[in-house]
Amino acid sequence: MKIQGSIVALVTPMNADGSVDLDSMRRLMDWQIAEGTDAFVIVGTTGESPTVNVDEHAELIRVAVEHSGKRVPIIAGAGGNSTAEAIVLTRYSKMAGADATLQVVPYYNKPTQEGMFQHFKSIAEAVDLPVILYNVPTRTGMNILPETYLKLSRISNIVAAKEASGNFSQMAKISALCGDDLTLYSGNDDQITSALAIGAKGVISVLANIVPEATHDICQSYFDGDSARSDTLQLTYLELIENLFRDVNPIPVKQALNNMGFEVGKCRLPLCDMDAAAAEQLLACMARYGLAQPGKRIGTVTVKRAPETLLWRKNH
Repeated sequence: MKIQGSIVALVTPMNADGSVDLDSMRRLMDWQIAEGTDAFVIVGTTGESPTVNVDEHAELIRVAVEHSGKRVPIIAGAGGNSTAEAIVLTRYSKMAGADATLQVVPYYNKPTQEGMFQHFKSIAEAVDLPVILYNVPTRTGMNILPETYLKLSRISNIVAAKEASGNFSQMAKISALCGDDLTLYSGNDDQITSALAIGAKGVISVLANIVPEATHDICQSYFDGDSARSDTLQLTYLELIENLFRDVNPIPVKQALNNMGFEVGKCRLPLCDMDAAAAEQLLACMARYGLAQPGKRIGTVTVKRAPETLLWRKNH
């Protein structure tokens, strides 16, 4: 897998009536590319894949591929807890011109290791498109074991994995077993440098929605041999990362983008607004980083100083 660095798990902007806002998505993509983002995941969990319908899902992938214009790779979120449905979405991703597909462990079904193997194998064999596995036990209830990764890595177009287990012993074993047959990406923004140190090639990131240049630089500094700068950046943004996960993703990250003036709307139900205290804490944190729009007010917090981000300079 040649994609490396900061891969943003892009939010899906919504209009006030809850419909998908494709124009806002295009603007986000342009800003992300200008800030150095290396690739996009479209309609992943952060993109609210559980609540967009099939037609919306397909249209988001199509528009992302079209608007990217090959400037950066597009990884289409096309997973599901139904193997047949995942194959349909993956076929569409291939037809639309996506560069790869992200396939999450089936959720709620709780398949065995053999069931997971057969699920991913069926998708890979049905569609000639590079497959990135997505292991996130806290959301799916199941964990891909290293031995299962090894079996999957022997399938030619299963090429990478987003590892969000947070278990570095497991990640090290996956790397040792699979070697160059499986590229690893960190699935946790607070663990980017640690994952890079055991062979990961980047991160599939929520943080990159807010600070794309910094997230890119965490990875690029490490690749350039400046691990000290990479570590410093990781620690610098730790408080922001913590605040982006004060509630279920993508609730806080959409609130954060709205705080910046991006107007990406709300999440679809059953995800709802952050509680008042958490929203206030997030805004206060963003103000300390110089990321929130001046005049923005939540509770007792009012942002007074202008953001230092390129976003604000470019748009105003």
